[in-house]
Amino acid sequence: MINGKKVHTDEKFEVRCPHNHGKILARASLAGEEEIEKAIEAALNAHEKWSNMGWYHRAAIFMKAADMLSGPYRFRHVAAIMLNLSKNPYEAEIDLAELIDFWRFNAYYMRFIYEQQPEQGKMEMNRIDWRPLEGLILAIPPFNFYSIGGNLPTAPAIVGNVVLWKPSRSVIFANYLIMELLMEAGLPAGVINFVPFSRRYIDVVLRNPDFAGLHFTGSYESLVSLWKRISENLEIYRNFPRIVGETGGKDFIVAYPDANPKEVATAILRGGFELQGQKCSAVSRVYIPENLWDRVKNILITELKNMKVGAVEDFENFMGALITKDALDKAISYIEYAREHPEEYEIVYGGGYDESTGWFMEPTVIRTSNPYGKLMQEEIFAPVVTVYVYSAEEYEKILKMCGETSSYALTGSIFAKNREAITLAEKKLRYAAGNFYINDKPTGAVVSRQPFGGARHSGTDDKAGFWLNLLRWLSPRTIKETTVPPARWERPFMF
Repeated sequence: MINGKKVHTDEKFEVRCPHNHGKILARASLAGEEEIEKAIEAALNAHEKWSNMGWYHRAAIFMKAADMLSGPYRFRHVAAIMLNLSKNPYEAEIDLAELIDFWRFNAYYMRFIYEQQPEQGKMEMNRIDWRPLEGLILAIPPFNFYSIGGNLPTAPAIVGNVVLWKPSRSVIFANYLIMELLMEAGLPAGVINFVPFSRRYIDVVLRNPDFAGLHFTGSYESLVSLWKRISENLEIYRNFPRIVGETGGKDFIVAYPDANPKEVATAILRGGFELQGQKCSAVSRVYIPENLWDRVKNILITELKNMKVGAVEDFENFMGALITKDALDKAISYIEYAREHPEEYEIVYGGGYDESTGWFMEPTVIRTSNPYGKLMQEEIFAPVVTVYVYSAEEYEKILKMCGETSSYALTGSIFAKNREAITLAEKKLRYAAGNFYINDKPTGAVVSRQPFGGARHSGTDDKAGFWLNLLRWLSPRTIKETTVPPARWERPFMF
C-alpha cells in the first residue's frame, strides 16, 4: 500500500497457515525497486503536512484505531493472529491488546514529552520544539508479534515521522489488516507505506540521503548487517540516522534452593512453551539446584503429557506450530545435536516433531552437564528448554555463570523466598537482562508497566511501550525569544 493505494506486482508470495500449511491465507505482492522508490517519494511528500499537524490530531487517529481494534474489529484480527501466527486464543488476545496499549500509551507519552519545557529567564522566553526526524524511517518488525508489527511503524509516526513499513514476509496477512485499519481510522496517505520486499532491495532505502532512522526487531545477525550498511553510507545522509533495534535473547530462570518447585515448573511451562517458544523473551535455559530437580522434573513430565499440540482452532491445544519450515528445521537441528552428544545432553521429555500437516514440535526439556554448551548459549526460538542442575551451595557461582554464559541480555528471572538471595541475584545479574523478574516467568511484559528491551547483543534497550522509545524519533529544537533586546553592545563594566 503506497501513498494510500493498493499496488499489485508480478512478484507474489503465498502466506500460509503454520499449523495447516496447505491453507493459503493470502497472496501478497512484493515491492521491487520501482515500488520502493515510489514509497520513499510518497513518504517524503507527506512529511511536511504530517510533521506540522497538531499533536492532538495525530493522536486522535491512533486513538480511533485503538477503539476500532478493541471494538468492531477485535474478533476478525484475533482470528487473523491465530491463523497467521498460530497462536492460541489467549496468546492472540493479549497480542491484540498489546497493540491497543501501544497506540493509547504512545499518545499519552507523546503529550507528556511535549509538556517537557525548559526554564525561563529574565527578559527571555524559552521553549522546546519537539521536531520529528528530518527524512524517513524504515520499520522492520518480526513475525512473532502482531503488536510489534503494528508498533514499529506507528511509534515514529505518531510523533510526526513518515515511515516505510517492511513487514515480515510470513505474517504479511495479519500485518496488512493493521494497515487497512489505520487507513480507515484516518491516517493520511503516504505517512506509512506498507512495502513488503526482498532483502536484495534494502539498499534502495539505505542509500537514500533522506534515510533518517531504523526501527527494527529481529535477529542479532540481521541488525549487525543493517548497521554495517548504514555505517557505510554515513557520508551521503542528510543527518546521522537513529538506530533502534531489539534482537534476540537466551533467557533464563535461576532457582534458589528454597524456591517452590511447582512455581518454578509453571514458569518453565508457560515461559518456555507458550507461542511454541517463539518469543525473544522465552525461557531457554534454567538453573535448578539438586534439592529441587527431581520434584521440578516430575511436575514437568506430568504436566507436559497434558500439553496438547495442534491446530489452534481446537481450544484443547495449548501449542500451535512453528512459523515456517525453516524455523522447524532449525529447531530440529538442535534436537538432533543433543541426540548426537549423549555424554552432554539427556532429553528429559519431548524431542518429537511432525511436519505432515503443519510445522509442529513437541515441548522439549533437555538436561545438560555442560553449562557453557551450545544449547545453553545459542538462541533456538522453539519449544526447547535446557536445564543445568547445580549444587545448592554454589548459588552465587551459578549467578556469575548465568551472567557470563550468553552474549544476549534481554530477560531473565529468579525464584527464591530468601530476600538476601533475591538481592544478590539483582546485583550479580544487573547487566544480564534488560527485563528482570522476581518469582515470575521472564515473559509477558506489559506496555507502560514493564517497558521492554535489552542490551548487549539483545539490542539498543530503548524500551518499547515507554516514553524513552518515542524520544528516539524526535529531534528537539531549542527556541529562545528575547523580550527586550539590548540596544548597546558595550558590557556593563564598560559604562
